Amino acid sequence: MKNIKQSLLIAAWFVFLTFPLMVVKVNTLKHLVEWRWLNMLWVALGAFFLSFIWRWAMERKQLRSKADEESGGEDGTGLGHRLLHDPKLFRPALVGLAAAALLFPWVLDVYQVNIMVLALIFVVLGLGLNITVGLAGLLDLGYVAFFAVGAYSYALINQYYGLGFWTCLPVGGIIGAFLGVVLGFPILRLRGDYLAIVTLGFGSIAKIVIENWEDFTNGAKGVANIPRPGLFGMEMNIDAATTYTYYLMLLMVLFTIFVTNRLKDSRIGRAWMALREDEIACVAMGVDMARTKLSAYAFGAFWAGAVGVIFAARNTYINPNSFTFMESAIVLSIVVLGGMGSIVGVIIAALVLILMPEYLRAFADYRMLVFGAVMVLMMIFRPQGLIANVRKTYAHRKPAAEENNG
Repeated sequence: MKNIKQSLLIAAWFVFLTFPLMVVKVNTLKHLVEWRWLNMLWVALGAFFLSFIWRWAMERKQLRSKADEESGGEDGTGLGHRLLHDPKLFRPALVGLAAAALLFPWVLDVYQVNIMVLALIFVVLGLGLNITVGLAGLLDLGYVAFFAVGAYSYALINQYYGLGFWTCLPVGGIIGAFLGVVLGFPILRLRGDYLAIVTLGFGSIAKIVIENWEDFTNGAKGVANIPRPGLFGMEMNIDAATTYTYYLMLLMVLFTIFVTNRLKDSRIGRAWMALREDEIACVAMGVDMARTKLSAYAFGAFWAGAVGVIFAARNTYINPNSFTFMESAIVLSIVVLGGMGSIVGVIIAALVLILMPEYLRAFADYRMLVFGAVMVLMMIFRPQGLIANVRKTYAHRKPAAEENNG
């Protein structure tokens, strides 16, 4: 009886909160106010039944937390862990995923392929920011600035000097890495809120410079007629160019995964993770803090600059409104929701966060409400992200002679 009363109160509260959005609709053309009372009923019923599911989920979470405390942590036997580490599950899943990715443009229409290209662009952005935020623990709220620099580097170099896509692709990444080092130098000793403010200001400065330097960047008008990626001088229509860009992005994602995974297991990757865990202890152990931080910013910015070139070639038109703070917030959300330092988690989170709003356009009035609810639920039930980054552990093993004697 107590649970029913609580659910009724929750339902009434949600009806009150969503009443202006779900019930009242102003028709400005006919100067009428439409009252959608049926929506209020659905909100009440949904909140009533979801409250029971919520309590059940919270109780299960508490039981799982107690079990983890008693066992000394997660045992790593979950489905996600087994899927990533058991070859019997991992290899068939990888083959199926590769087949689906290769056949995707031939099964669905060009609109779906274009959306997937955008999602893959954000996958690369998420993997790049995962180096700076996930591995090194350096907050960056102005990451979109490197993305913008890469896009504008291709657009302007092609416009003024006539260089093609393949020449500008590494150039955009190198320019992004250089700006990452430029950003890193003044903020080597900043942490927390101060670091967030400076990086946020850097992103805003980049956008303001692009908007106001009209003689060079064309200002708010943007740059049009940017060439699409070429293939040995072949002329392609829009459908063929979109499919080609899709496969190019697949290769880019695979290359980014390979490089970031190798970096994660390298000496510099270990230094990044040590810096993330405890900066003072990291410096005390002899790690060069300045070089480690600058390399994290440079490597993260490189991928943003390189994929910015592909973004400009995909759109064939860019302007400053394509690179706002919202893009930085989305990429940071991808890293946090996917799991700090987790490559697979970042990929899944990027696909979900980019594709979900596109496929919820049928619920255009409520899709941001659903988007926010999903993020809140993630922060409550999976604060470590979709796929947590499992740390490697080393256990001392007795010699064979001692084991036999024992």
